[in-house]
Amino acid sequence: MDGANDHSLPLRSPKRRRVNGNLSPARYSSPDELAGSSDHETPLTYHRRRTSSSNLRRTPTDHRRRSYERSDPDSPDELDHTTYPTFWHDKNRREGLRPPTAASRHVTPETPRSEISMLTLPAQSPEYPPLSPATPLPPPPKQARYLPYRLKMVLRGHKKGVAAVRFSPTGDMIASCSADTTLRIWSTSTGKCIHTLADGHLAGISTLAWSPDGRTLASGSDDKSIRLWDSVTGKAYPLQLVGHHNYIYSIAFSPKGNMLVSGSYDEAVFLWDVRTARVMRSLPAHSDPVGGVDFTRDGTLIVSCAGDGLIRIWDTATGQCLQTLVHEDRAPVSSVRFSPNMKFVLAWTLDSCVRLWNYVEGRCVKTYQGHKNEKFSLSGAFGVYGDEAGEVGLGEKKAFAVSGSETGELLWWDVQSKVVLQRESGHEGCVLGVDTWDQAGLLVSCGLDKTVRVWERMSEAEAEGLAKMEDEVANQEVVNGIVKEEDVAMKLEDSDVADGLEHVDIK
Repeated sequence: MDGANDHSLPLRSPKRRRVNGNLSPARYSSPDELAGSSDHETPLTYHRRRTSSSNLRRTPTDHRRRSYERSDPDSPDELDHTTYPTFWHDKNRREGLRPPTAASRHVTPETPRSEISMLTLPAQSPEYPPLSPATPLPPPPKQARYLPYRLKMVLRGHKKGVAAVRFSPTGDMIASCSADTTLRIWSTSTGKCIHTLADGHLAGISTLAWSPDGRTLASGSDDKSIRLWDSVTGKAYPLQLVGHHNYIYSIAFSPKGNMLVSGSYDEAVFLWDVRTARVMRSLPAHSDPVGGVDFTRDGTLIVSCAGDGLIRIWDTATGQCLQTLVHEDRAPVSSVRFSPNMKFVLAWTLDSCVRLWNYVEGRCVKTYQGHKNEKFSLSGAFGVYGDEAGEVGLGEKKAFAVSGSETGELLWWDVQSKVVLQRESGHEGCVLGVDTWDQAGLLVSCGLDKTVRVWERMSEAEAEGLAKMEDEVANQEVVNGIVKEEDVAMKLEDSDVADGLEHVDIK
């Protein structure tokens, strides 16, 4: 060294230890140098006894055995650049060394690794980028808050009771079918009737389904046939799907749109080829009329239910029955629906219950009550609430199940806790069908009152205003000595199911 640098420490060639038969890296390598070395790609633990011959300016008290361990990759350690200052401070204070400075020797990519031990890293070197501050932890997710639905508009036009209603795959249209032998396609935004699909069936229509691309609408009728319609022109395709021997009560498209499954009062489940309008497979499913069928989102499984109280899971490719679900009460099952994550089946039964089944384990995990369902075949849907502000990924999301009731009400349940989130009166008479469109916060329902009703989710400001209004009314009733027995019973029911529940995720 020249005289100008006499004040700096002399450079030493650090010793290299042999660990498991391999040479270890330099003693005083900096964290970023170690992280960039290929010798450190595999976690390694090693121990070394420091002898007097290897000490550098050892103090008399520094005679204990030392060990250096590579910690778990997920924990902060000497390889983490965020611990760089602490690593040098603690180590060098004990050994009388000072951290490398800018006056130290320059490092180049050709510099041997054994000579890097006491050298600083260039501040703006392209080979060695500057240290960045620690990444802050993401904020905790925003707790999900249920915002109630309110009636947006009423769609009138059917002359008899409306049996089923569905949003199109894009959510811009609503299809409804009625006992008046017609289907209607409505605009979701304006409520205007776009098409009236008539002259296709000779009897009332009980069920309908959209194809995945939204171009085709299928309908099942009491005339024992299934018709396919062009949703753009409103015209029926010439081919009919004929094969059932009794009323057709439920149909569903496969996710690819090339197959259609149907359930009938003739106790059979048919799997159709949509292109040829022929039966691909006939499943001798039940010993009573089939009330509901559905596909999983990947099209590999089919579920069916019937008045015999059985729910069966079928393999689409082979037609084999994979599982049979039956409750101890064996109440007739009128409708079924797969959960979005394909792990559960939601079933409506004529004992005023909606049950959630884990069909893999073959057990009922949740039972939702509060509505009335003893005579008519009701159906409902799953939905999601929470994260309504558009902060994708920052808010918590929870699932709800919604169903109609023979009392004219709609009920929303939290899937996890079974608590009734909302109870809303809307129809005059039985509510037969419900469907949801979560992307826009919309819900549609239909019933025996010949109407289709569209519901929309309230904003947070509207929900807060409604809550304040309800509190004022409740306080006024308490002052006047009026207590509603229904409200008290609901509060007691909600408190009973608040604890000890199994976690269910249907998303």
